[in-house]
Amino acid sequence: MMRDTSQLPAGFADLEPFANWALDTWRERYEKRLDSTMAEMQAFYDATMPRLAEILEYCDAFDLNDLPDDARNLLLLTFSLCEASFPVEAWRQPRVPDSGSADLEMVREPPL
Repeated sequence: MMRDTSQLPAGFADLEPFANWALDTWRERYEKRLDSTMAEMQAFYDATMPRLAEILEYCDAFDLNDLPDDARNLLLLTFSLCEASFPVEAWRQPRVPDSGSADLEMVREPPL
């Protein structure tokens, strides 16, 4: 018997290669962005952005406070997509242009 190791719902199996973007905190997503190449971010963006409406519709079928793990991971992918979108769409680099060594510290993160 083969054990299911998928982290995302079955209908989103094509996004499994990007499951490592399903990160719990903004800081983790920010670090992932900084540690990723533009090619990696572009691949993630290209695979996920066209499915965004479908992802949100799927996740909306559940109570936010009682998401199954695979749906929660799918929602976390959308948070990472937000983090990757500006570098892909505008900046063409992981860091904010002309920001030097500036850093942002989130004091309180919204619960999920």
